[in-house]
Amino acid sequence: MSYTDDNDWIKPYKGDPFLGNLSTPINDSPLAKAFIRNLPAYRPGLTPFIRGLEIGMAHGYFLIGPEIVVGPLRETAHGANLSGLITAIYIAVLACLGISLFALTTFQGNPRGAYNHYSQDNLRPLRTKEDWFQLNGGVFLGSMGGAIFAYLLLENFSELDAILRGAVNAS
Repeated sequence: MSYTDDNDWIKPYKGDPFLGNLSTPINDSPLAKAFIRNLPAYRPGLTPFIRGLEIGMAHGYFLIGPEIVVGPLRETAHGANLSGLITAIYIAVLACLGISLFALTTFQGNPRGAYNHYSQDNLRPLRTKEDWFQLNGGVFLGSMGGAIFAYLLLENFSELDAILRGAVNAS
């Protein structure tokens, strides 16, 4: 019995309607699959720590922005940048705490993990508690570095702007 028509753009994932997923031109296209496989969480050949470091750097860098733009200290000269840094550090620490809790509860009493025996998915590169802890260390270090780097850029923006203007407009 066929559940789909060959002309349908939206079909059950892998032809099985009981998987609870749909295959659409957005989520099942070669372009989308190539993009997802190139993300640090799924890129082959990376250690868990390097995966976490790359993820943490990106997130730590952009977590400062919302606090600076819409935070309560947005009208102050340096208070917005400092509050953005503090908020980014706080969010990163909470995320690392969440990753640790996930690793501890998922692999409690089962070294293979609670979710691994259901999935044969090759896009799950972290299969042990130690891998998750290494990822967590990378996320922590990367997010702290990314947040501090963004803070330093914001605090020294006028100096950087002057250097770049002088280098570009040297007459």
